[in-house]
Amino acid sequence: MPHSIDLPANGFIALTRDGMLALRSALFRDMGANAAAALQEAGFAGGGAVFDAFARWLAAHGSPSPDAMPAAEFGARAGEFFRDLGWGQFDVTPLDGAAAVDTSDWAEADPEHPLEFPGCYFTAGTFAEFFGRLAGQPLAVMEVECRSMGAERCRFLVGTAETMQHVYEEMGRGVSYEDALQAPA
Repeated sequence: MPHSIDLPANGFIALTRDGMLALRSALFRDMGANAAAALQEAGFAGGGAVFDAFARWLAAHGSPSPDAMPAAEFGARAGEFFRDLGWGQFDVTPLDGAAAVDTSDWAEADPEHPLEFPGCYFTAGTFAEFFGRLAGQPLAVMEVECRSMGAERCRFLVGTAETMQHVYEEMGRGVSYEDALQAPA
């Protein structure tokens, strides 16, 4: 059973973790807060190719297509795929009105250079397109815990734009994201 991913055949290039973190740092230094949007846009632009590569990876590993597998299996297999790409392993957990993607070893996080806010913006964009392809509708992703902020894990919430906007607004009022998800929008 093949275990590697043919990067060029899938439209990928290899980028070192140090290079990615230096790029993020330079963007924030030169663009300020606008760097977050640029990183999200770049991640989103590549998310479709990542999803297509995932579908090919599943087929090479004898698994059904992403839309034909149970949610629990999808999360486990997607976590393996991203680990094989070098990003880190993750788990997907359903929540009230959203899903959580949790990882304790995500490559975009940088605990050595602490941030005030979650910093995995490229990933948020990639996940928005990746999970949106699976859902067949646009989805939004918001990182609510980040190892770059000293958390033990990075946690991304995946849901509709309306749900994520509600969570964002509630968090701005001091409500936890867990409570915001349980309160009606």
